[in-house]
Amino acid sequence: MIYTAIMGHGVVGSGVAEIMLGHTDMINHKIKNEIDVKYILDLRDFNDLSYSDKFIKDFELIVNDDDIKIVVEVMGGINPAYDFVKRCLLAGKSVVTSNKELVAAKGAELLAIANEKNVNFLFEASVGGGIPILRPIAQCLSANEITEVKGILNGTTNYILNKMIVDNMDFDSALSLAQEMGFAEKNPAADIEGHDACRKICILAALAFGKHVYPEQVSTDGITNITLTDVEYADSFDCAIKLIGSAKKLENGKIAASVKPMLVSHSNILSDVDGVFNAIMVTGDSVGDVMFYGKGAGKMATASAVVADIMDCAKHLNARKYVDWIEGSNDYVIKPDEKVRLYVYIQSDDYDMLCTQFTTLFSDNTWHTKNDYKKEIAFITNEDYESVLMEKINSINCDNIKVMHTLF
Repeated sequence: MIYTAIMGHGVVGSGVAEIMLGHTDMINHKIKNEIDVKYILDLRDFNDLSYSDKFIKDFELIVNDDDIKIVVEVMGGINPAYDFVKRCLLAGKSVVTSNKELVAAKGAELLAIANEKNVNFLFEASVGGGIPILRPIAQCLSANEITEVKGILNGTTNYILNKMIVDNMDFDSALSLAQEMGFAEKNPAADIEGHDACRKICILAALAFGKHVYPEQVSTDGITNITLTDVEYADSFDCAIKLIGSAKKLENGKIAASVKPMLVSHSNILSDVDGVFNAIMVTGDSVGDVMFYGKGAGKMATASAVVADIMDCAKHLNARKYVDWIEGSNDYVIKPDEKVRLYVYIQSDDYDMLCTQFTTLFSDNTWHTKNDYKKEIAFITNEDYESVLMEKINSINCDNIKVMHTLF
C-alpha cells in the first residue's frame, strides 16, 4: 500500500481528493499497486464529507509519518508551502504540486533536494492546468533543442480580451463579468497584471532551456491599460490583442523572456484562441512548431494533472523522473535589441504638429489610421531594430503615446 497526504482542500485539493477516492480501482490498476489518501491537511473543518475522518490540522503528522511516500501540495503561495514541501523532500517523500508561484520562485532548489534524496518533485499542473505540457517538453521533445516557447498562458485575461473584441465590452465590464463567471478572483491582480503568466513562462523556460528563470527577471506587463480604442485599431490592422508570454533562446546562450499584450495577426493561429483557453507553442530544431491547447484552469482539469503526477510518483518510488534544471544567474535573462514591428498609438491636441512629426518619422508606414476628430494616429511600424524605433517614438512631442509589440 502506498499512502499519500494532501495539503490543502480548496478548489484543486478537493478535486484531487474526489479523483483519488472516487477512482481508486482505476488508479490502482494503472499503477499496478494500491494507493490511498491517509491525511488531508487543512485548518478548516469538513464534517459532512464521506472522507471527513482523513482531515488533520498538524503538518508534523505528515512529515514524521514514514508510511507517507507521496505528498500533494495544493495550498498555493510561498508560505508555508515552501517550508512544508522542502521538509517533505528532505524527509525522503516525493512531492506533487500545482503551485506555480512556488515552482517559479524555488523550483531549482527543490529539484536539487529531490535529486539528492532520490525522490520526485513533479508539477505538471502548475502550467496550463490539465493541458499536458511539461511532460511532453521533458520527454516527448527531449531529442530537440528547444529554441522558443510562447503562447497564451492565462485564461482569465484571454476571456477578458475576447469579451472586449467580440462583445465590445470595456475592460472594467469584461473583468466584472469574468468575476461573476468565476474565471477571475475577487482580487484579480495576479491575472490582469501578468504575474500568473510570468510564473508560467518562468517554469516553461527553465524546463526548456535547463536553467532557472526568476519572475523578477521577466519583463511583465498586464492588460489593465488596454482600451476599446486599441481593440478597434488592432482589428483594422487584421490583428487581435492577446497577452503573450514568451521565452526565446539567443545565439549567445542567454534568453529573452517577457509577458506583454501584443497585436497578433489573424494569420497566426494564436489569434483564434478564445475564451478561457490556453495555447502554448513550442519550437524545436527538429520537430518545428508544436502547439498544446485546452482549458488552462478549472477544478477537475487541474486536479486530473495533479493525480497523473501522483500516479507517476507511485510508479517511480525507487527511481527519479528526470525533470530538472539548475540555478539561474543575474545575467542569464537579457533584453536583446532585435528587429521588431510595433503598434503605436499617438494622440495630441496639436494635431497638425502630430501629423507633421508622423510624416517625418514614419512616412514609409503603410499600415496607419488617422482620426482627425479624435486627433490621433495609430500605426504599425515597418520592421527595424527596437532601439531605433523607440528612439523615433520617444522623439514625438505629444500628449499620449502607447506602444505594443506585434506577432505576425
